Amino acid sequence: MGHRDARQPHARRIPTLRLRLKPRRAARGFVDGAWWPRSPDLATEVPGLLAVLGIRLGRIDRVVYNINGWAKAPARIRSGGHEVRLDGYPFQPVNTLYVVGANRKRMALLVVPPYTEPDYAHATMMTAAKPNSATTADDLLMVGVREAFQLAAQNRWDSEGGAGKVRRP
Repeated sequence: MGHRDARQPHARRIPTLRLRLKPRRAARGFVDGAWWPRSPDLATEVPGLLAVLGIRLGRIDRVVYNINGWAKAPARIRSGGHEVRLDGYPFQPVNTLYVVGANRKRMALLVVPPYTEPDYAHATMMTAAKPNSATTADDLLMVGVREAFQLAAQNRWDSEGGAGKVRRP
């Protein structure tokens, strides 16, 4: 019950997908949510994303991304038992990714860069997933910067004693 059989091989731990989506019926805005991949390797990162987005979009046929924001990726990958085109373009908006289903439904995601500071990434993703947010990708990334600066300032204030005891001469 509460123990594992030592003869069984260790189960490979799959990292949690860092994704926040707006509710299905939310006002659309510029993005449908945010994704924070763990590396710039699209071919490695995108299969987990497609498995989750397939619940909303059905079979996924295509991913459109900015070619300058990722390591070199193949033109196609296998995901969900079929081929998915990975279409990289230099004119695709930076920090966005479009996922297109076979039924032509699509989702636009803000891509938070992989090595982003966690508090900043979290703030940005939560803002992107707000139901009525019509904020652009560029502005969303700045929201995270503002909130990260505010958090850093608060931490610095607290670490220096905040408004604690005032020394009197």
